[in-house]
Amino acid sequence: MLKKISILFVLAAFISTANAQIKTPQPSPSSKTEQVVGLTDVTLEYSRPGMRGRTIFGDLVPYGQVWRTGANENTKITFSDDVKVGSTELKKGTYAIYTIPNETSWEVIFYTDSNNWGTPQKWDESKVAAKVTANVIPMSEKIESFTITLDDLTSGSATLGILWENVYVGVTFEVPTDKIASKSIEKAMAGPSKNDYFQAASYYHAEGKDLKQALVWIKKATEGDDPAFWYLRRMSLIQADLGDKAGAIATAKKSLAAAEKANNADYVKMNKESIAQWQK
Repeated sequence: MLKKISILFVLAAFISTANAQIKTPQPSPSSKTEQVVGLTDVTLEYSRPGMRGRTIFGDLVPYGQVWRTGANENTKITFSDDVKVGSTELKKGTYAIYTIPNETSWEVIFYTDSNNWGTPQKWDESKVAAKVTANVIPMSEKIESFTITLDDLTSGSATLGILWENVYVGVTFEVPTDKIASKSIEKAMAGPSKNDYFQAASYYHAEGKDLKQALVWIKKATEGDDPAFWYLRRMSLIQADLGDKAGAIATAKKSLAAAEKANNADYVKMNKESIAQWQK
C-alpha cells in the first residue's frame, strides 16, 4: 500500500512539473495604439525596448543605417483610408516603419512589406511607398522606453512621434476627412439611392410585410431609363403577390427583354416561367 502511495506522489509531482509554465516579462513588451484621426482609423503595433543604461543613438542604433524602429517584429502602422505623408500619397493598408537615424535628422520610411522580423534580409527599394525627412528635436529629459505616439490631432491630420533616449522625431500625415465627410453629406442630402429603394422593397417582400409600400419603393428603384432586370423581376413578383397579374406580366416582359440583352440565362428562364404561370 505504501509503495502504491509513493508511486502516486511521484506521478503527481511529474504531472505538476510537466504542466508548469515559466512566465517572465518581455524585455521589449509589445504595444498597440488605436486612434481615430478625423474619420480615419490608424493603428500602431510595435515593441518597446528599454535603454537599460545603454547609449542608444550613434551606438546601439548606428547612424546612417536602416533601423527596424523598435524591437522584434516589424513596427507597423495601418490606415483605413488613403493618406498623405509629406508630398506622397499612401494607399490604405499596413506598412512597416523603418528609419535611418542621424544626429540632426532622420529618414522615416513606410515599407509595403510588413512581414519581416526586423529589417528585410534583402532591401527592396520598390517596396518603399514613402520616405520623409524629419528633424531631430533634442529633449531635456531621457525617455527610458522606446515610444511611438499619435499626437497633434486635428480633423485632417496627426503627427507620428518617435521618442527614445533624448531624441524626438515627428512626421505629420494628412487624412481625407473633408473628402469623406463631403461625400457622406452629399449622399445623405440626395436621399435614398435606387439600390436603397430596391433593398427596402426586397426586404418587405421577402418578409411578407406591407407589399403596397414595397411596390412604392420598387417603382422608385425602377424609375428612369433602362432599369436593372433584377429590379424589374422583383417588381413583377410584388405585383403578382398583390393580385395584379396583368401588371406583373407586363413588368416581367420588360425584365425578360433586359435579361436577354444582358445574356443572363437565369433571369430569362425565371421570367419566362413566371409569365407562363401568370397567363394561365
